[in-house]
Amino acid sequence: VTTVGIIACTMLFCLAAGDFDLSVGSVAAMSGVLAAAVVNGSGWVSLGIACGILAGGLVGIANGYVIAALRINALITTLATMQIVRGLAFIACDGRPIGVIDEDFFTLGISSFLGVPTPVWIMILCFVVFGILLNRTIFGRNTLAVGGNREAAYLAGIAVTRLKIVIFTLQGLVAGFAGV
Repeated sequence: VTTVGIIACTMLFCLAAGDFDLSVGSVAAMSGVLAAAVVNGSGWVSLGIACGILAGGLVGIANGYVIAALRINALITTLATMQIVRGLAFIACDGRPIGVIDEDFFTLGISSFLGVPTPVWIMILCFVVFGILLNRTIFGRNTLAVGGNREAAYLAGIAVTRLKIVIFTLQGLVAGFAGV
């Protein structure tokens, strides 16, 4: 549930900007598979986590660029990305389940604070941070303006293309984090 909750925080920005991202589930899966493969191959947990999150960010940048700069519909773009990323994850693990050898990889996921699992605290923190970001910052106001009327936002001086690329990059990074 925490994975969905964390991803939903940035999906709110996509929706507020008038778009959506269907690829987040596949991005989360691919990021988890990539992180596991890197941890198993290198023995470095932090490297695996970083690779998984950055891979999600790269998918987000690609989605944002295609949707905002090339103006391809978000449904078509993210549906295609979902299939591509799912295929990459399948290839990366050779179609078999992949486990992590290093037990340190699981520390954050199985720990707890005040009797509540740490992933729940992370989800709550994401709710608060992204809620403040949407409701109390210029970035949030600009996101809502773009979702309300793209042309009016552009005429008001908002860099619509850059904003959408940032939103989708953030979505990819967060989906990568949630997957890891």
